[in-house]
Amino acid sequence: MLFTLVDPSPGHEVAYNRWYERDHFYSGCMIGPWLFAGRRWVATRDLKDLRIPAGVPEDAAVAHPLDAGSYLATYFIHAGHEAEHFAWANKQVFELYGHGRGFEERHHAHTSLYFTTGATHRDPDGVPAHMALDHPYAGLVSLHVDREGDTSHPDWVAWFERDAAPALFADGSDGTPSPVDQVQHWRPIIPKGEEGNAPMKLGTGPGTRARSMQLLFLHDDPRRAWDRVEEHVARIEESGLATVRLAAPFVPTIPGTDTYTDQLW
Repeated sequence: MLFTLVDPSPGHEVAYNRWYERDHFYSGCMIGPWLFAGRRWVATRDLKDLRIPAGVPEDAAVAHPLDAGSYLATYFIHAGHEAEHFAWANKQVFELYGHGRGFEERHHAHTSLYFTTGATHRDPDGVPAHMALDHPYAGLVSLHVDREGDTSHPDWVAWFERDAAPALFADGSDGTPSPVDQVQHWRPIIPKGEEGNAPMKLGTGPGTRARSMQLLFLHDDPRRAWDRVEEHVARIEESGLATVRLAAPFVPTIPGTDTYTDQLW
């Protein structure tokens, strides 16, 4: 997955939104080989205000400051063809910028590549993980952690599925289904040498080999689900297995419109 969290410069919100969704979303990503799904998300001011935790050390932060990054784009690449796609993408972005099809009035908060290790579903016969970006989910939460001590990523996922998933997926006290439909498990790809070169600064780095990420896909607005997310974060911290570096909610953009461009700050 390509996970790219970006802010437009103030005053350029509409221009950035139109450039990205009308041009770059396609020319910089979707037309590339083996990239098969993409979706854009947005964090309005009130959604940024929900982000936790505060006070993360700069060298471990995903968003620095905590409210950095208004627009998130996520793209899935076919397993086994990552190198082919990213070789194309690296050349393509330089060519686009070289032909005046970049956008200087933007700032990356965190742009990194990730590989998936699977997904945990509330409904065993629910939306397949590879279709998550095409399904009309109402919200997304990205949750980055740094695992503690000798806790491996498989250890972390096993703990989640045994101890955390039942509570995250449980029906509410009134019997309403959990808003969390599926949780995807990811690890960062840490570039070597010049692999991560780009014609712009990409924000915070991918973290260390202790970094893991979850994507929580929601059937409901993340504002209404945030108490459940906070409980999940608290459960992670109490486990002693990982330290949460960022839990950030998003809603999907509405393609072809400038909706939310006036709600970022």
